[in-house]
Amino acid sequence: MTGVAGNGEVAHGGDHAGDGGSSRTGDEQAKRVRRSVAASAMGNATEWFDYGVYAATATYLTAAFFPGDLGTLGTMLGFAVSFVLRPLGGMVWGPLGDRLGRKRVLATTILLMAAATGAIGLLPTHAQIGVFAPILLILLRVVQGFSTGGEYGGAATYLAETASDRKRGFLGSFLEFGTLGGFVGGSAVVLLFQLILGSEAMYDWGWRLPFLIAVPLGLIGLYLRSQLDESPVFEEVAKEDHPPTGLRELVRHYRRELLTLGGLVIALNVVNYTLLTYQPTYLQKSLGMSESTTTAMMLIGQVVMMAVIPFFGALSDRVGRRPMWLVSLVGLGVFALPMYWLMGQGPVFAVLGFIVLGLLYLPQLATISATFPAIFPTHVRYAGFALAYNVSTAAFGGTAPLVNEAVIESTGWALFPAAYMIGASLIGLVAWAYLRETAGTSLRGTEVPDVLHTPVIAAARA
Repeated sequence: MTGVAGNGEVAHGGDHAGDGGSSRTGDEQAKRVRRSVAASAMGNATEWFDYGVYAATATYLTAAFFPGDLGTLGTMLGFAVSFVLRPLGGMVWGPLGDRLGRKRVLATTILLMAAATGAIGLLPTHAQIGVFAPILLILLRVVQGFSTGGEYGGAATYLAETASDRKRGFLGSFLEFGTLGGFVGGSAVVLLFQLILGSEAMYDWGWRLPFLIAVPLGLIGLYLRSQLDESPVFEEVAKEDHPPTGLRELVRHYRRELLTLGGLVIALNVVNYTLLTYQPTYLQKSLGMSESTTTAMMLIGQVVMMAVIPFFGALSDRVGRRPMWLVSLVGLGVFALPMYWLMGQGPVFAVLGFIVLGLLYLPQLATISATFPAIFPTHVRYAGFALAYNVSTAAFGGTAPLVNEAVIESTGWALFPAAYMIGASLIGLVAWAYLRETAGTSLRGTEVPDVLHTPVIAAARA
């Protein structure tokens, strides 16, 4: 599996993640990578379109499903409960992806996600069927959580195994481009309907339309994924090595890797779900901003983040993943509190504070697809990513809006989200100390990737 790079250094797996010994030309390989990036990003965008829409329509959902004094908490609970089954989804989809292949699982999860999202747009309201309305909403959120448990880890794993080793950070960043694209798309669609229909119609029926749009998006993603080849890295191990897979193998032999990823995800997702999901509710309730102003502000900030995310991904290919994470964790720990104070000074300052925190967060977000799959070897990669990511996300990420809202409601301390980010960043720094550097290393085989023990591609350090 090894070769000699142009300057005499040993190159593991060549310039690409591996093509299983096939005779594909360079052009065919490039087309394959482009298809992989497009299909992975589109599926991820569909998944996060729902979360963007849910966040942007939170006030409408509160009125439709959770009327009463504690309505906002009910809506945040509806958001958090979608994460309850994410770990179970990871336990089911992850081992299946390691045994059956990445492609099959990814096609199934995107179909489930799109169907559940579209169904939310068809639900009767509390005024129509009473308590059954929020129950149905929560059940659909559970379906979304179960499918998401296999969607994100599978898409990141597939893309990491398909991308070239020297460009894994850059190409992998487009998965997160899809994440932000979903948020931006969700926010933009809601803003468009707000401007066209007005507040009264949005509260009455207009909130349904953004959820229904997820159905055609999911069908497009399903088509793109059906055209993909299987991951060459997975095929190589499945044909040659037949190593043991499953959760038992993972927990017995890869506890350090599970804990490292879990700690990093705490830092990542407390910031993510506070900054990208809870923020509209925070700005409306704590700072008194209007619904359309809040949506527009979030849209501006997210577009700026999308514009620069490939830059951070490419930078990680040159300087490594560990330095990127260190700068982000320290930066958020230092600037979260002053930036949240700045947001309270008015709409313009709110945009500025959001952009600053978003840019500090991007070195983490841009390198997820390059960093997390590389923590594990091939035969437990999907399961390891899915398990650790989803358990940590369910406990600390999906609950972040609920925790923020509950603490602010009970204490009146509007700066709590900043303190929550700081605490999560400190946990992330502990996990960072155990993170191996993997920039430029091959993901092939059944050994844990590590730049200190695996020869890197010369061009990755050029």
